[in-house]
Amino acid sequence: MTHTARRIGRTLALVLPVVLVLSGTLAVSSVPWAGQATESHVLTVSSEHVSVRAKSRAPQDVLRDKLLTQLQTTDPGVALTHLQREVEARPSLAQHCMSIARALGRAAVDRYGPTRAQRFSRPVCDTSFATGVQQQVLGH
Repeated sequence: MTHTARRIGRTLALVLPVVLVLSGTLAVSSVPWAGQATESHVLTVSSEHVSVRAKSRAPQDVLRDKLLTQLQTTDPGVALTHLQREVEARPSLAQHCMSIARALGRAAVDRYGPTRAQRFSRPVCDTSFATGVQQQVLGH
């Protein structure tokens, strides 16, 4: 009896994987999207419902937007401090520091006026914040 059971087990061990692979192949080939005639139709329908992947933004743009939002919720001094820390933590942002500081200066003038905005000035990125304040005042 054990010899017969062992023989059946070996046969199943050899035959079962083959049967599963064949049945899986047949099942996949029988679905509508596998055929040549309906392939373009199904792909067209499915592509209509796919969301468009968002474009990745440059780190300096993300930082600029974050700091401009922070300037609106707190004050330019806090935003400038965070700019300084970000540039120290990620030196690759140093080349964008001046443009970000100028943008903060222009936004500070819009929010606080030129006199009050100038009070927040500090030597972050070669006084670019003050340059941004001045540019906004002059309308550049």
